[in-house]
Amino acid sequence: MGISKHTAISLLSILLLANSVTVISQQDTVQEAFLQCLLDNSHPSHPISSAIFTPQNSSFSSVLQSYIRNLRFNDTTTPKPFLIVTALHQSHIQAAIVCANKHDLQMKIRSGGHDYEGLSYVSIVPMFFVLDMFNLRTIDIDLAMECAWVQTGAILGEVYYRIAEKSKTHGFPAGVCPTLGVGGHFSGGGYGNMMRKYGLSVDNIIDALLVDVNGRLHDRKSMGEDLFWAIRGGGGASFGVILAYKINLVRVPEVVTVFNVSKTLEENATEIVYKWQHVAPTFPEDLFVRLILDVVNSSSSTGGKTIRASFISLFLGDSKRLLSIMNESFPELGLSESDCIETSWIQSVLYWTNFPVNTSAEVLLDRTPQTLTFLKRKSDYVKEPISKDGLEWLWKRMIELGPLELIFNPYGGRMAEIPASETPFPHRAGNLWKIQYLTNWNEAGAKAADHYLNLTRKLHGYMTGFVSKNPREAFLNYRDIDLGINHNGKASYWEGRVYGIKYFKGNFNRLVQIKTKVDPGNFFSYEQSIPTLPH
Repeated sequence: MGISKHTAISLLSILLLANSVTVISQQDTVQEAFLQCLLDNSHPSHPISSAIFTPQNSSFSSVLQSYIRNLRFNDTTTPKPFLIVTALHQSHIQAAIVCANKHDLQMKIRSGGHDYEGLSYVSIVPMFFVLDMFNLRTIDIDLAMECAWVQTGAILGEVYYRIAEKSKTHGFPAGVCPTLGVGGHFSGGGYGNMMRKYGLSVDNIIDALLVDVNGRLHDRKSMGEDLFWAIRGGGGASFGVILAYKINLVRVPEVVTVFNVSKTLEENATEIVYKWQHVAPTFPEDLFVRLILDVVNSSSSTGGKTIRASFISLFLGDSKRLLSIMNESFPELGLSESDCIETSWIQSVLYWTNFPVNTSAEVLLDRTPQTLTFLKRKSDYVKEPISKDGLEWLWKRMIELGPLELIFNPYGGRMAEIPASETPFPHRAGNLWKIQYLTNWNEAGAKAADHYLNLTRKLHGYMTGFVSKNPREAFLNYRDIDLGINHNGKASYWEGRVYGIKYFKGNFNRLVQIKTKVDPGNFFSYEQSIPTLPH
């Protein structure tokens, strides 16, 4: 006599439940063993217990959320780590690596939490933990040698502030967002508004401290030149945990000049943008003029929408010399003396962060961003100017789509002089500017996210004819999982090659070789890490 359909379903439900209980029990066992391993490997003089947070700890959620910079990854459905290690000492990093290796656990490494896709604290792997670096933020400046050791848990604002404390004539060429974490920004080839003068952050790094897959601490000499090359633009989280970077400070004048001038289509923006394409990459290297394009309400009597082109600049010099350059090379913008603000380099950092120029520099020590939104970013590189007809077509597409921005960052200068193979960051000579696609929104939920993600992807698609090809290049620090995801299985190399060639071009192969040598078991892996060579 057979069993009834109802009985069969009940038995299946019991089996599935029993199986899920077994899996949960196994996960609990692994987690408990991992936690015990951390405690067992704790250095007596630097106990790790106070650095460990689990969901049972009342502070767990606040610790996790305090460095989430994209609200898309801060809701109840976002995968959560089972544990966070807020390292207070290098021995905590070493213990985390040794124990994660022993128990085959994925470790995410977070410094400032600005990964646009949340890959420093979210995972497609069911069981993972976060090594959070924010406590390791010491900045040791040696003005006599014009260099500094900076721990990777520091933010850029802290770096700039500490430099300015010591000198009015030194700075560092890194990002214009002061809450960016040093670890991800530097290791991914972060740039700022002095890149045409001094190159990228990675072009000014001279040493590093890294903990490898075996828990050993290395400096440049002991890690070797290959690994040192890889962690200056190849993304540090594929190769080890970077504890600190040694940077060369750069010279800045006591007086710099900034301006922000906007023009709409009704104010001849098309002609001005067309000319910007030809002059911005060829200006003297002291001058950086960023272009931001967005959709705004038209002030014309007919109403409707228009395009606004905003030209934001840093000039390493006084306004008199700046006006001379602009009047000669870019008179179309109509820059006047009243548009120009002379200030110090540290105050220019505040200006670029949308603070009033007389704001106290201490605001750079605030680790909380001015605003938090849901967001999506993408990137592109442009090698030929866009025709006026092309620009006018683009304006129409942008107005159709609505709430998006394009940010054009001009290259040339020092960026065109450094060979593409000097660091893993390959986007050097031949590029006129880099594009950042920027979409922010405030509505929560999957429906809103899908809408704005789709808008961003549409604009990216519209730009296909204007940007680099074979490959269509992308910038690692503008993380974009639309380019591909690595599941770190048998197809890891081939999955990694899809996005790797776009981020690194010809440097991808060398990165893979170095990865295979220093981390053959692919312990330092995530959704867009550098893969090992296929077996």
